[in-house]
Amino acid sequence: MTGDNPVLAAIRSRRVVRAMTDQRLPRQTLEQILDAGRWAPTAGNRHLQRFVASDDSGTLRALRMVSPGMLQRPVAVVAVCVDRALAVDFGFARQAHSLSVDVGTAAATLLLAAHALGVGGGPVTSFSRAAAAAVLGTPQGWTPEFLVCLGYPAPGGPAPMRRGRRLTWRDLTVWAPREGA
Repeated sequence: MTGDNPVLAAIRSRRVVRAMTDQRLPRQTLEQILDAGRWAPTAGNRHLQRFVASDDSGTLRALRMVSPGMLQRPVAVVAVCVDRALAVDFGFARQAHSLSVDVGTAAATLLLAAHALGVGGGPVTSFSRAAAAAVLGTPQGWTPEFLVCLGYPAPGGPAPMRRGRRLTWRDLTVWAPREGA
């Protein structure tokens, strides 16, 4: 039911890419993906999320060593970070769980932008935050929370974990009671 809506069509056709070629991404493409990320919705328009990008092969190799969830071999990575010092300045607790919402919207936006540009993307949350921060040289106060792996899709790779039929929105939704019902 996407009709002619290109956004809904992109959402339905985007997949996690677990196998990537070694073809480098043009810097302009990576910058377009990062620019899209800045448009992700944020709480109060505060933009407490920050990005650390790398397309350096040595950095990516080191990052894979501290990221057991990084099954693919990306040619670029964007770490979605939280600027903890800025969050505290805005009145958030340093470890406020609500900061994860901005990380999630930024990550989803980056992944969708990559797909729109013909670039495969894969999320990674299984990594050592301290080690990733050291490998990426994140600025003081920034904490990497989510890695977006980027590269051109390659054939093969691990198959999606499927259990039976594809779920529908109805399988995932319950309606809250209506007033007076």
